[in-house]
Amino acid sequence: MSRPIPPSYKTKNRPAYNEALKQRGSLTIWFDPDMVWVPPATGKQGRQPRYSDAAIQTCLTMKVLFGMALRQKTGFVESLLRLVAIDWSVPDLSTLSRRQKTMAVNIPCRGSKGPLNLLIHSTGIKAEGEGEWNARKHAGTKRRLWRKIHIGVDEQTLEIRAIEITGSRVGDAPMLLELLDQIPADEEIASVTADGAYDTRKFHNAVADRGAHGVIPPRKNAKPWKPSTAGAIARNEALRAAKYLSRAIWRRWSGYHRRSRVETKMHCVKLLLGQSLMVRDFDRQVAELQVRAAVLNGCTALGIPVTEPMG
Repeated sequence: MSRPIPPSYKTKNRPAYNEALKQRGSLTIWFDPDMVWVPPATGKQGRQPRYSDAAIQTCLTMKVLFGMALRQKTGFVESLLRLVAIDWSVPDLSTLSRRQKTMAVNIPCRGSKGPLNLLIHSTGIKAEGEGEWNARKHAGTKRRLWRKIHIGVDEQTLEIRAIEITGSRVGDAPMLLELLDQIPADEEIASVTADGAYDTRKFHNAVADRGAHGVIPPRKNAKPWKPSTAGAIARNEALRAAKYLSRAIWRRWSGYHRRSRVETKMHCVKLLLGQSLMVRDFDRQVAELQVRAAVLNGCTALGIPVTEPMG
């Protein structure tokens, strides 16, 4: 039996989307002369900070967006300031490296209209080690180190609403509570969609506690749980539906296939901004990945394609 032909899609807003793609390379999008570059006095004893978190994040954004080293980034930002005739000093290498370890990255998002449909996914990104070709050719001469990225994406706006970075040994499901904590408590969550690795009691209970509906395929050897919590009851209903309808029909009926959008977003993290990290300290790696998320949200806010199936 031949496999079905995948559908073709047509972009309905091609002119607007083409303009959005062009704007992603515009420096005016990433550099705002009205930002607070020098922070106000804190009123505490000791030396006052010379640069705000917004200034540090702007410099790190240039570094991540254009793949620059810290010293090259310093010269790049200095040239931008001269072009716009702004007399601001630029953080040096030591200041950026020190502040990157402790800064709070601001990840902008527009928010969705109506309840939030959150899509969860995680993947690894290389932090240290030889390249793929050298590792296969010479069996690797250096210990390879990976970090794991956990993200939650808004289905409607395709923006990253929550992000966590852990070591490669941390599982996927235990990080759900940290991701949900990044969503404001007063924001309604309609559904949380994830793959079968999140089919755990803690996951279903955490989703039920937020008043949301979990769309998680039960594992192939899944057994019913004792209906002692709302999460267990919802999971047992999904298990019965998957057995009655078959797993393939259940996925279409529950809308599970929309999770492909978060996989595409994770692919963008690596495709647009690099397959590996540029720093080695864990805290600085967290800041770098958070800046990547902020850059991707800025690109997404410029415009996304609106498609429809053909035929």
